[in-house]
Amino acid sequence: MIRNIILDFGKVLVDYDFDIFFRRYVPDENRRKQFVPILYNDGLTPVVDRGEKPFEEIVDDLIAENPEFEPELRIFSEHYPDLITGEIPGMKNLLVKLKSEGFKLYGLSNWCSKVYITMDQYDIFKLLDGYIVSSEVHKIKPEPDIYQCLFERFNLKPEECVFADDKEENVEASIKVGMPAIVFKNAEQFETELRKLL
Repeated sequence: MIRNIILDFGKVLVDYDFDIFFRRYVPDENRRKQFVPILYNDGLTPVVDRGEKPFEEIVDDLIAENPEFEPELRIFSEHYPDLITGEIPGMKNLLVKLKSEGFKLYGLSNWCSKVYITMDQYDIFKLLDGYIVSSEVHKIKPEPDIYQCLFERFNLKPEECVFADDKEENVEASIKVGMPAIVFKNAEQFETELRKLL
């Protein structure tokens, strides 16, 4: 019997848009093309999400390696929460409904320590009964350890949970550790697939 709904944050509870962010703060297209790969690459993203160093220290390291982009890196650090464009349409109402039906709601997200600014800005996070953030536990999805961390912290049985994530690899990892999961596309699609499992 499903008792708990586990939710990713980005693209499930709140939306983000790197393109809008960088067009706003780095309007020169050629400079933007050079700058963006410094921040978003397969080597750096896991380091940031895992919280191997404080966020500000990671930015300082990037500035040391790329001094010509110090202004843009400072802007990125200072305005990081502006990546978020708002709550995912329909999700707050759905979560309120699920809570009223007796389900517990938990978060499981890969995010740096700046996530807490976003969590303070959007009411949808107040609906959660608890959460695991990768940078806090120094583990990231789709590694099985972060799912086990969730189960242990909140005394959850994986078979009594359903996980929603927009990334297929994280959903597949969830299923491998015994927790049913749904690839999230939008609130309506998620509720339709969720109801089939309940």
